[in-house]
Amino acid sequence: MGQNLVVNPSFEDHKSCPKFLSNFSSDIKDWSTPSRGTTDYFHSCSENMGMPNNFNGFQKTKFGEAYAGLYLYAPNDYREYIQAKLTKTLTKGVLYRVSFQISLAEASDYALKDIFVLFSDHILKIATDKTLSKSILARLRDVKTYLVPIAADKYYGDSKKWTLVSFEYKAKGTERYMSIGNFKSNSRTRKVKPKNIGPRPKRKQKGLVSYYYLDMVSIEKVAHETELVSYELDKPHIFKNVLFDFDAYTLSDVSKKEIKRVYEYLKNNTQFQICISGHTDDQGTIFYNASLARKRAKIVSDYLMELGLPRTRITWQGKGGAFPIADNTSEAGRKQNRRVEFVISQKVEPELNK
Repeated sequence: MGQNLVVNPSFEDHKSCPKFLSNFSSDIKDWSTPSRGTTDYFHSCSENMGMPNNFNGFQKTKFGEAYAGLYLYAPNDYREYIQAKLTKTLTKGVLYRVSFQISLAEASDYALKDIFVLFSDHILKIATDKTLSKSILARLRDVKTYLVPIAADKYYGDSKKWTLVSFEYKAKGTERYMSIGNFKSNSRTRKVKPKNIGPRPKRKQKGLVSYYYLDMVSIEKVAHETELVSYELDKPHIFKNVLFDFDAYTLSDVSKKEIKRVYEYLKNNTQFQICISGHTDDQGTIFYNASLARKRAKIVSDYLMELGLPRTRITWQGKGGAFPIADNTSEAGRKQNRRVEFVISQKVEPELNK
């Protein structure tokens, strides 16, 4: 990885030791807030705003002596964000890794799944303390913004340890500022009651909230960038190098290499799921070919799970020899038909907390 483009990434450098709540923008160097939400700043130098104990819970720092605290969900769509100016504008077409550490505060009523990064070409100073929705961002004049939802397999509900949030991003070429927070309204935010959360501190605020600590923000150019692979959704794709000998369903090293490329794509796009279909030539009975085709689909699925893809994101099926793509009268044609296809689609999740 390359140099971190975020200045003061773990919030160590400050203008003054924090004494009061809501002073993130005024107390810390090289950071601001894009709205009127009053983000908090915690530093070990402070008695009132120190750590590990604070007004919303208990958490040690992940790095250094400081971290930020912000409401990602609060009554009446109140929101808090943090905003950083990067050391330089991101280069168009270059792949970057964006990451930060978060931890849910014990005073939270919900664990969330919706966290976003917003890139902009100018600093944002939006006169609201409500959700910075897509409609609000669309009304900004002479400002280019790119809102990036961070796909997650699970809710960010750990209050004891820090959780690494990380994703890769291909730059558009105008990104100079970055903001982090929840850009969805309360009604659209996915949330659950957290499990195994620590003792809840007494709090003054009313209503249901989600408060998170945030530490060590990073944007680095990905070293040895490989070509980004993309797949059209809801369309069958063929594993071109996953072909089988007659009556066989084992994977070659070349086959595994291609499957791994699909795995890397799914790992970086956790909002998607995959359906795998196995096929055969016409040599054999319908029943036997259906069984063989399913074994071929399953061996690919098993390798994806071996690489680390959750079972819940994979389905597989055998289609036998009913859907040839080549002439079965030649060995070359039959070899093409002994294949595995896949379809990538958006995950369908049940609505929660309605």
